Amino acid sequence: MFILSLIIAIIAIILIGQKSKYFLHMLQLEGYNSIQFQKWINSNREKAFSFKIDKGETKKPLVFTNRAKRLYGTNLGLNILLITLFVIRMGGFGTNPSSSIYFTIFALLVYIILLGAMYYLQPFFMLIANNIILPIENRINLGFYKQAQEKIKSRTDLTVVGITGSFGKTSTKFIVGTILGEKYKVLNTPESYNTPMGLSKVINNNMTEEHEIFIAELGARNIGDIKELGELVKPKIGVITSIGPTHLETFKNMDNIMKTKYELVEELPTDGIAIFNYDNEYIRKLADKTFKEKILYGLEETENLDLYAEDIEVSEFGSTFTIKDKEGNSVRCTTKLLGKHNIYNILAGVAVAKALGLSFEEIKSGVEKIEPIPHRLNIINPGTGIIIIDDAFNSNPIGARAALEVLSQFKEGRKIIVTPGMVELGAMEEEANREFGVNIGKVCDYVILVGEKRTRPIYEGLMEVNFNEDNIFVVNTLDEATGCIQKLARPKDVVLFENDLPDNYNE
Repeated sequence: MFILSLIIAIIAIILIGQKSKYFLHMLQLEGYNSIQFQKWINSNREKAFSFKIDKGETKKPLVFTNRAKRLYGTNLGLNILLITLFVIRMGGFGTNPSSSIYFTIFALLVYIILLGAMYYLQPFFMLIANNIILPIENRINLGFYKQAQEKIKSRTDLTVVGITGSFGKTSTKFIVGTILGEKYKVLNTPESYNTPMGLSKVINNNMTEEHEIFIAELGARNIGDIKELGELVKPKIGVITSIGPTHLETFKNMDNIMKTKYELVEELPTDGIAIFNYDNEYIRKLADKTFKEKILYGLEETENLDLYAEDIEVSEFGSTFTIKDKEGNSVRCTTKLLGKHNIYNILAGVAVAKALGLSFEEIKSGVEKIEPIPHRLNIINPGTGIIIIDDAFNSNPIGARAALEVLSQFKEGRKIIVTPGMVELGAMEEEANREFGVNIGKVCDYVILVGEKRTRPIYEGLMEVNFNEDNIFVVNTLDEATGCIQKLARPKDVVLFENDLPDNYNE
């Protein structure tokens, strides 16, 4: 009985070890936040409580960081401890001569059912393991945070540029880095490294004495997040690119988003410089109450701006425009980036460059070197004659409108959109997706919706503008959408991929 139960236990541990990797991945995507992970469990019960191991292709794979290894080990240890107690108890049944064969078989069945229950309840085991090691992780994180903070404080010769916004901050960060690279040695945070631990890692591991500028993207999901990041990186220049309805599930309302983004300005020193996108209605309110030195940029009401662009020529190949400042200086620039919204991002980069003493000629040279960022409105030509526009990264209402505007500029071929809709918009999500459907109906010839339930508001928006129902295709996966495109598309057609849901989102 002991040997049999031990063999069953080893099989169970192997299966639990495989299954728990999936929940470790989901927890990692939720930032190791137990509350957010609990919400994920509640919203994805079919995935969470399934005996099948999810082996589907992931967009952002599990990374076995030191924290992930500790959490995985804690969860596995918790399971092994409980299973060991079961094995010991089962061994007792085998050595007890008074136990009948029927009772022993019954005990074995109960044992197997308990192991099955443990396998089934792995999301809760992972949640418990996360809470067990949280105090340890907090101490470790605090150590890395303080180490990075001290390193920044010791670099009196370093200028830190902090960039935040509801959207556009990653694109702006790379734009700023490219332009400043014309004059300075720049360290840029990679990809979407915008959390305390992400920034601490870059500072501790990548920052050297040769770096003159550090560009830090500052992300937030809750009030106080930007303040914490500001206390870490000590920005001298702060840029707010945009404010809009993103992460409303955690922020609850626009006032909280505005308050959080403004924490960047509050963290600037008295001689710091705040840079605002003055065309954004929410940012304008924040800029107007700011008494620190500020640079206002935009495209509208240019008499109120320090920096603006005009004579804009936008095409499917990029944009050409003239940048002007209030002193009367101007320069004609060309960029490979698509969409009017990217001109705003470039203006933010130009504002930072001006604040740091770059000439307009250096700025022009930097702008021309800016490369499209993957999954953010960049064109892919697969050689089939069909043009692909990849805008799959984290769609939002303003970005979606910009993508449709770019799509509308293509004069040849039919226009096809593939989208699962927009997420993380809280109570505004349904209405935003319905409006998205209305706008799609004005531009596109064919629509491929990924996920029937979530895209229902888009479908309703399409119906509002009397879109041809025969030209709407509803599929369950991106693979099915690709198959649909292969049947539909022909040379000169343009296919826009607008948003790709994160792995922790379900239909």
